[in-house]
Amino acid sequence: MKTTVIRVYGIVQGVGFRPFVGRECLRLGIKGTVANKGSYVEIHAQCSDEQLAAFRYQLDNSPPVRSVILETVSVTADEDEYPDFRIIESEKEAGNIFVSPDIATCELCKKELYDKSNRRYLHPFINCTACGPRLTILDTMPYDRVRTSMGEFPMCPECEYEYTHHETRRFDAQPVCCNECGPEVYLIGSDIRGRAAITAVRKAISEGKIAAVKGIGGFHLCCDAKNEAAVNRLRTLKSRPMKPFAVMMKDMDAVRRECILSPAQEKIIDGHQKPIILLEKRDSCSICEAVSPDDPNVGVMLPYAPVQMLLFDYDDDIAMTDCLVMTSGNARGAPICRSDEDAKSEISSFCDIMLSHDRKIRIRSDDSVMDFYEDRPYMIRRSRGYAPLPVMLSGEMKGEVLAVGGELKNTFCIGKDTLFYPSSYVGDMADIRTVDALRESVRRMETLLEASPSLVVCDMHPGYNTTALAEELGLPVLRIQHHYAHILSCMAENNYSDKVIGVSFDGTGYGTDKTIWGGEFLVCDNSGFSRCGSIAPFIQSGGDISSKEGWRIAASILRDNSDRGEEHCTRLGICDEKSYRFLSSMAKGNINSVRSTSAGRLFDAVSAVLGIRRSSTFEGEASMSLMFEAMKYDGSDYDKPGKLFYPDNDMLIADTNSLLVSLAGKYHDGGDRKALAYAFHAVLADMICEICAEISENSGINVCALSGGVFQNKLLLDMAKKRLEAKGMKVLIHGLIPPNDGGIALGQAVYGMYALQNNIIISE
Repeated sequence: MKTTVIRVYGIVQGVGFRPFVGRECLRLGIKGTVANKGSYVEIHAQCSDEQLAAFRYQLDNSPPVRSVILETVSVTADEDEYPDFRIIESEKEAGNIFVSPDIATCELCKKELYDKSNRRYLHPFINCTACGPRLTILDTMPYDRVRTSMGEFPMCPECEYEYTHHETRRFDAQPVCCNECGPEVYLIGSDIRGRAAITAVRKAISEGKIAAVKGIGGFHLCCDAKNEAAVNRLRTLKSRPMKPFAVMMKDMDAVRRECILSPAQEKIIDGHQKPIILLEKRDSCSICEAVSPDDPNVGVMLPYAPVQMLLFDYDDDIAMTDCLVMTSGNARGAPICRSDEDAKSEISSFCDIMLSHDRKIRIRSDDSVMDFYEDRPYMIRRSRGYAPLPVMLSGEMKGEVLAVGGELKNTFCIGKDTLFYPSSYVGDMADIRTVDALRESVRRMETLLEASPSLVVCDMHPGYNTTALAEELGLPVLRIQHHYAHILSCMAENNYSDKVIGVSFDGTGYGTDKTIWGGEFLVCDNSGFSRCGSIAPFIQSGGDISSKEGWRIAASILRDNSDRGEEHCTRLGICDEKSYRFLSSMAKGNINSVRSTSAGRLFDAVSAVLGIRRSSTFEGEASMSLMFEAMKYDGSDYDKPGKLFYPDNDMLIADTNSLLVSLAGKYHDGGDRKALAYAFHAVLADMICEICAEISENSGINVCALSGGVFQNKLLLDMAKKRLEAKGMKVLIHGLIPPNDGGIALGQAVYGMYALQNNIIISE
């Protein structure tokens, strides 16, 4: 009988694909085999044409819900007759590899979790072929139990039966286990295990205490989100005075009660990825103000691991809240803790009790954080549930590259031919512990993807720890300008390779002229870029502290652009006379001062001028508060300046310094703060539009790409995008790749791949 060999490429490992094939082939009477090959699944189907057609119909129309089939290739072969259909031992084979992210607990497992007649009743590690840990427990591909951290837990007879029999939901489910044979929860530093440990943690939280809880990708710090004292205590212990905490809510009823959300948001928040989504609080929201101070939104997620579900609902007599603060368990600047040793040394002083378990986490994975724009996902942090799904580009490319990412919000990216795999979130690289985590994560991902990069790409900044890491790897190093990498990441996400006008607005990046850039207009494609414009430069004095103290930037711009600079500063409470003159002396003496075009610092300065935030306790605080103030304005009128930009040699300069001086004068004279905050956003959007239109007229380019952390500001994003589209321009924006520094590794990797194809080192 004829044998058809079918190779299926895509997300087909760790999603119940082989059990699906086995069940369908057995149902249809097809003989043969199915196996993972590392980079694809291979099916040998020995059957009639009618049987094959029926199987192909199921493959095309009803594959496992978590799978993503990108391509199928079929050939016929002459083979001996098979006795039956079997899942056979997996084999490694070179080729494109797709690693499944971790998958949130499915509804069927959740139902079993609370079914008293089920042998997995209240089992903290319940899973099946459609859900459970994947990336975070994986050692190597192909995805099989022996190559995961579940290999340490021999299956009991009942679990082994389910694992080996196609009629069960756990047929070939690699992390399968139960209360008798799986991992166990326990309290760190105690002999308390199992049910007693969960009850102890629930009791502690109900009493207003703080718990550390080990989940799928690391530890969380957890307390009652409705208990102001508990939340404020956690803030004090973590030295985190204002940055919002994420909240895990028990179920959709709680989410709908506390927040406003659209059907599109509801579909994602209750889907199989279950990211944190920024949602608008209802007026009746019962979450305490300390969770997200002065913020109309709150980051919300649903439980995605069974142990989290058990924190909310357990068969004890403890009355539990249905809203828990659930924030990453790490010391400031350090990566998320994943082991007991990490937790004891890094976060034990932040909590009263620590719940752990003995399933090892191979790769850390923070929660993904997502906003929505135009009712579609707009990623802020891409991690659990999404990484390391690849971005696929059109065209022919061959080679392997490693991009080590940026210094803040670090992720890295491995490029293999036309596939680019962004990693889970790693963290900020100022802390050596995070650098070590990056180094380890790169090695593990290279192993999983069977990648041997021939080139490493990093930022141009000579002082970055990521640059030092790139240089220690023993590979040729290619450096890329920061803001160019932002635009390339936006282009790659949109699978666009022709020239664009890139608007790259962020905090700071090292420029080719050795000054600080951050509000840039670039013309670029994969081969390089030219800088065509920027916001107006200013003097940034004070070194690293100036990135946190927007009043310094405000004073600098007012000093150099207004004859009333000192008066504005003192009258508006920006700074006192002594501080003003001290900053002036630093600038005149060129002491710890640098020329900057940072758009992020401009936002901080306007926030200080309008008395919203003089300084920030976390990145983006002042500019975020400025946006919230602008969004309170219920009108649309604003004063439009006669001049939006001016030429300076070959550059077009947005006249942002004059804009700030004008805002200071109007606020000084009693102007409405909300209206002025709105006017700042609107005029800046006008500047972006007019400069892009001028560049378009001169270059013939009609496509703009908006990237950089400043475009997390959805008010500016919306204003700029609509103005550009009204001019007839196509606008590329981000979606599932963050616009902030968490996305630049993708742009770096694309840059490196272009260099490999052309055997060149690219420069401006």
